[in-house]
Amino acid sequence: MRKTMFLLIVCFLVAFRAQTQPTRLVVRADDMGSSHAANEAIIKTCKEGIVTSVEIMVTTPWFPEAVKMLNENPGIDVGLHLTLTSEWENIKWRPLTECPSLVDKNGFFFPMIYPNKNYPGQAILENNWKTADIEKEFRAQIELALSNIPRISHLSSHMGCGGFSPEVSALTARLAEEYKIGNELNGLQVDYAGYDGPSKTSSEKVQGFLSMLNKLEQGKTYIFIDHPGLDNEELKAVYHIGYEQVSVDRQGVTDVLTHEKVKALIKEKGIQLVSYKDVISNQ
Repeated sequence: MRKTMFLLIVCFLVAFRAQTQPTRLVVRADDMGSSHAANEAIIKTCKEGIVTSVEIMVTTPWFPEAVKMLNENPGIDVGLHLTLTSEWENIKWRPLTECPSLVDKNGFFFPMIYPNKNYPGQAILENNWKTADIEKEFRAQIELALSNIPRISHLSSHMGCGGFSPEVSALTARLAEEYKIGNELNGLQVDYAGYDGPSKTSSEKVQGFLSMLNKLEQGKTYIFIDHPGLDNEELKAVYHIGYEQVSVDRQGVTDVLTHEKVKALIKEKGIQLVSYKDVISNQ
């Protein structure tokens, strides 16, 4: 009887605490460094919008500009977006190290991790990848990121490259521990949130985001991930087979993350915008 009463009291206290705690939301912007348009859009969504954490790619051509922008805005939480793929047509990037098992005949990263019918034979998993090559490359990316942006708070992975096999997942976790960096919400109590409904157009994205906000549960912590960009000539030239409308799609993301209705609803519902760093320090 006493045990039953104790359990009931514990359940009541947990439920009460959840009802009295605010909903927390991490809004993460990925792929900084991949283009000038991405850099500009991401900084805009941080300064004028609701983005709380930014993921930077160090192998990409616009990494130097991204470093400059982030160091000019030291309050922005930054994660290293580990990268083993170069998926776009018309623009490519290479590894920092010599890792022959991870590159195509031109020395660029393969475009895909998993087999893709549009890119036959051009996925990491379709080639003889080596864990040693991945470790060497990940270490180089971590060290370059930390040397330029010492406040890097966590690791994330572009296209899931940090966890596409048990060996790679273990490697990423080990490196995060060694370098004392968080590891993409590993072990943290968070739920992933996404657009609730269609999200092809800018207006659909706004409505889907608003609907998602209305369904977040009090007391829980969520993370929303997307890729801000600009609908300009630069991004109009960037695509891969199966995803051709990159500039329009990513402009829509920028529109959502800076939209006045979105900001107003977050304020109205008392949703607390937090960074990845905040989540780490509170759990």
